[in-house]
Amino acid sequence: MSWLEFCLVGLAAIAGGAVNALAGGGTLITFPMLTAVGIPAVAANITNTVALCPGYLGATFAQMKDLRGQKHRVFLLLPVGVLGGIAGGVLLLNTGEHAFRTLVPFLILIASGLLAIQDPLRGWLIRRAGHAGSAKIHEAWAVIPVIPAAIYGGYFGAGLSVIVLAVLGLILDDTMTRLNALKQAMAFSINIATAIFFLFSGQIVWSVVGVMAIGALVGGTLGGRLAGRIPPGALRKIVVIIGIIVALIFFIKNQHG
Repeated sequence: MSWLEFCLVGLAAIAGGAVNALAGGGTLITFPMLTAVGIPAVAANITNTVALCPGYLGATFAQMKDLRGQKHRVFLLLPVGVLGGIAGGVLLLNTGEHAFRTLVPFLILIASGLLAIQDPLRGWLIRRAGHAGSAKIHEAWAVIPVIPAAIYGGYFGAGLSVIVLAVLGLILDDTMTRLNALKQAMAFSINIATAIFFLFSGQIVWSVVGVMAIGALVGGTLGGRLAGRIPPGALRKIVVIIGIIVALIFFIKNQHG
């Protein structure tokens, strides 16, 4: 990779870190950039997963206080997230480069769609949490929808937080703040387990990981300072549009490649 390509990856990581801090969906910026500079799709996905681990860790610690009183949920769901993330990683490593590139535009469209429904989903979850007569479901049932969510997270990851929040909100009866904290811990466990598994894959571009980690940290800091000045909903719409455009580009490349 040339210095220009490293700079482009660094700028994408800054943008992705800022977008994650403000609205979510930063992977829809960083992953396409990695493929654009010539990194194969599977290796780009693996590298992206490892590079974004610090961001998940920071967000989890920031919401740690809201996990108080949820130890039983953590002990129940985090092992499921770890195993599901590793299963997704195994699935990715056993997907050929051509097959994965064929799936990429569909995965990006799924992630874009999840990002697009995030606000309506949050609204529905808040209304459900505030509805006193909502039916009670045993919390152990949350394991079932968490399994496919974790596998998806290990396989691709974009939009993971939205999926996890949705499945938790469908089963668990709690406030949005506490569900958000549990969601963040779940996303971190899935991401870190998958990243550790990928350490032995031989497909991590370590020079890019270093650039992205620094860029994501800078972007996350900038995003945190801009919070309140930029409407997250508007930024989310921009990221969704970018995701759709990127998916179309992958479709066209796959058709001619």
